[in-house]
Order: sequence, then structure tokens, then C-alpha cells
Amino acid sequence: MTGLVSATPTKAPRAPLRASASRGAASSATAAARIQPNEPAMSPAHGEAEILDRVNARLKAHLGPDVFASWFTRMKLVHAGKGVVQLSVPTAFLRTWINGHYKDLLLQIFSEEIPGTLKVDIAVRSAVRGAPAPAPIARETALPAPVAASLPATPAPRALSERAAPSEGARAQSDFGSPLDPRYVFESFVEGASNRVALAAARSIAENGPQSVRFNPLFLHATVGLGKTHLLQAIANAALEREDRPRVVYLTAEYFMWRFATAIRDNQALDFKENLRGIDILIIDDMQFLQGKSIQQEFCHLLNALIDSARQVIVAADRPAFELESLDSRVRSRLAGGVAIEMVSPDFEMRRGILAARVEVMRTADPSFAINEGVLDTIARRVTGSGRDLEGAFNQIAFRHSVGQPLSNQHLDDLLNQLTRAGGEKRVRIEDILKFVSRHYNVSRTDILSARRTRTIVRPRQIAMYLAKTMTPRSLPEIGRRFGGRDHTTVLHAVRKIEAERANDQKLAEELDVIRRMIEE
Repeated sequence: MTGLVSATPTKAPRAPLRASASRGAASSATAAARIQPNEPAMSPAHGEAEILDRVNARLKAHLGPDVFASWFTRMKLVHAGKGVVQLSVPTAFLRTWINGHYKDLLLQIFSEEIPGTLKVDIAVRSAVRGAPAPAPIARETALPAPVAASLPATPAPRALSERAAPSEGARAQSDFGSPLDPRYVFESFVEGASNRVALAAARSIAENGPQSVRFNPLFLHATVGLGKTHLLQAIANAALEREDRPRVVYLTAEYFMWRFATAIRDNQALDFKENLRGIDILIIDDMQFLQGKSIQQEFCHLLNALIDSARQVIVAADRPAFELESLDSRVRSRLAGGVAIEMVSPDFEMRRGILAARVEVMRTADPSFAINEGVLDTIARRVTGSGRDLEGAFNQIAFRHSVGQPLSNQHLDDLLNQLTRAGGEKRVRIEDILKFVSRHYNVSRTDILSARRTRTIVRPRQIAMYLAKTMTPRSLPEIGRRFGGRDHTTVLHAVRKIEAERANDQKLAEELDVIRRMIEE
């Protein structure tokens, strides 16, 4: 019994060892054969192409030619090794769809074609998003040289590569400020009549350095989607490349509030103040979101310190400084004391330029992408809102073209009707209401905001308050402040009075409808 037990462990391993050795020798021989320099199959590109061809053939047989043509014709094999297969597709939507519907199937097929595969990764082919892998970027960005003149395919990787070893100013921004998007550069900003002045001021600040402090503070205001953030980050990106290496900090108002609150919590408020007051260019985005009395006071002190020491300040918001009711009056006064520039909705030529630039970006990622010029003209003519609305419409239509299912003229018209209805509501400002009410009743804006209580003035004032409440998202206290600093109860009384009279007075109801139409037009 004892001999049987001792014999078992000595005899059993020998056969597997011999088999293992023979397999190892065979695999070594195979590997040696594969790495012969004269073997054409040795090229990784050839091997990956053959693997992808076999995978595509199996996908087409399994899913059918129509499904394969919709989702997999633009899929590329980037790399395979160490148990991971890396694929790329031209759009984020394709990546999401394939991950959600075919990831397990891909893993099964690749594990059969490449034994040992444990994971399939899908990335989007893009010059910017591919930046962490320098070799693929060099290949991709070397191709579309003509695009550099219009949009960010070439400039963005250049900015990234130059900042691989950042200057002190770049490090200060990355350590302290909000992240900068390297795609937001002046080269990729589409210029038009609606933003030409703002762009000229931004370039002057970014390129001229201390000589441009006469534009101080520079206050840009526009509704959403008109390029404020792009322009602000373009200033920061360009300034960081200057030879004098200025300290540039770009902050959103929300991030400024978070940093300030964190500094107070960690007993580092003094360090926070010193860091900010030692910079050369401060850029604040979305100023309308700056809240809190103590935070606004600190921002006011910072603003005064930077401007008094000839440091540049650039601020952006979604409305003029005097309409930022939630801001401290001293901050509004400081902002209004600089150069204020409004950016308005793009005209047809500019909208057409934006679409042309988007097409170039799409072709950079996917050279086979094509879209009819007439379709672009139709989009530019029908979608008249912000650049963001325009890009949303383009993305809806470009996606269908990218998967080989372009819209017919009828479906294109239906889609644009839906998009223009969704974005057709105009943002009404209290200033617009005051202008049209004073014009309709032949009284001045000053009289409406004054303390005078004659009937010829009180009536238009109450109507203006009513329209401000029903046509804007402003609260009663905000409306009261805009109407000469009145209490919210005065506004509430006016709203209730006009509502009651309108229900019983047909003439007043018609007047209100006429004024409302004038404001909305």
C-alpha cells in the first residue's frame, strides 16, 4: 500500500512533462518560424488585417449583411495582445451601440480567432481623444493638413504636444484652475459678424499681454451656445503659449465657489487668496452662477486687486452685467466699468461656416464621410438659433449619413421642423418688456422705474410687472429689484390685479396679447 502511494507521484508527472516539453518545442519552432525576417506574414499590420477580415466575415454570417453594414464596416483593429483586443470606430454613438448590443459576440469571436483574448476595448477614432497614444495621433494628424485652416483637427494635437512638458504658467493652470479643452483654440473658432468684435478683443488680450490691459475687465455676454466658453478657453490656451509665460487661471464660477469653500474648510483661505492675486490673467466663466455673500465679497476684493495691479480679467455670463441681479452691486459696477461685448446669434453665412467646419472634423475622423451640400444649406437656413442648436441638428443628420442611412428630403424636413419647434422659444428679457411697454403706452422707461404714482404711469408699470412674471423665469423679488427696487409684495399685487382685470376686460386682454406678440417677435 505504501509502495503504491509513493509510486503514483513519481510516474504521473512524467507523461505530462514530456507532452509539455514537446508542445513547448513545437510552439518554439512555430514562433521561430514566424519571426523569420523574410516571412511576409511577419508584419503585424498584415496579421491584424487578416484577423479583422476573418472576424468581419463571421460577423456578417452571424448578423446578416444589413446589420453588419450598419454597425461594423467602419470598425478597425488597432492592436491585439496581452489578452486585450483594441478596436476603434469613428463615432461615440457607434461605440455605445456596439458595446451595448454586440460586445459579448465580439469577445466570443476574437477569443476564438486569437486564443487567450480576455477583453475587447472599443475607442473612438479622434485626433483629440486619441492624444494619450502619441503614435496613432502622429499618423492620423499627418493626413488632414488642409483641415488646419478651418477647425481643430491639426491645432488641437499641436497644443497637446507642446504642453507635454508644460511651462510654469501651464502648470499653474492645471493645478489650480478648471481643466482646459485643447480643442478650444482660435483656429477652430468660426468667425462671423455676430462675434467678430469679441474675437478681436480676445486675440488682442491673448497675444499682446500687458499692452492689452486697457480692455480690463473684458466682459463677454451671450445666451447659451454662442461660443463664450470656446473663446475664453482659446484665450487661456493661446496665452499659455506666449514666450513671457504668464500665469493664467481659467475658472468656472461654480469651480471658484467650490475652491473657496474648500479653502475655508481646510483653513487655507489665505493661500487661496495669495494664489489668485499672484496670477497675470484671470478668466471666469458662467458668472451668473456666482452665489453667496461672502464668496461675492471675496471675488470683489480679488477683482479690485487684480485690476488695480494691471492684471487682466475676463468674465463671461449669459446676460449683461446690470441684469445679474444675484450679484453684489459692487461686482456689477466693476464689470460694467470695463469693456462689455455682446455675442449674438450667427447669421446664415456664419451658420454655413460652422457646418462646413463640422464636416471637415467628421472627415478627419472618417475620410469616407460625405453629406450633400444642399442638406447643409437647408440646415443653415432652417436652424437659426445658437451654434449649439446648429451642431445638434448636424449631429442628428450626420449620424444617419455615417451609418449609411441618409434621410430623404421628406424625413429631413420633418426632423428640422421638430428641431426648430423645440428650440424656437425666444428668451425674453425684462429690458425687452420695459422697452415695448413704454413704447406702447408712450411713457419713458425712467418713469416706469420711478416712484411716481400717477395713473398714466402706474398702469403701464403694473402691466410690465405682470408680463415680467408671466414671460420670464424671474422671481418676484428679482422683478421688484429690476423695477426700481420695489418690494416683492408690490409685484405680487400688480400681477394679481392685472390677472383679475384681464379676465373681465376684453380690451385689456387684447392689449396684452399685442404687447406679448411684439416682445416675442
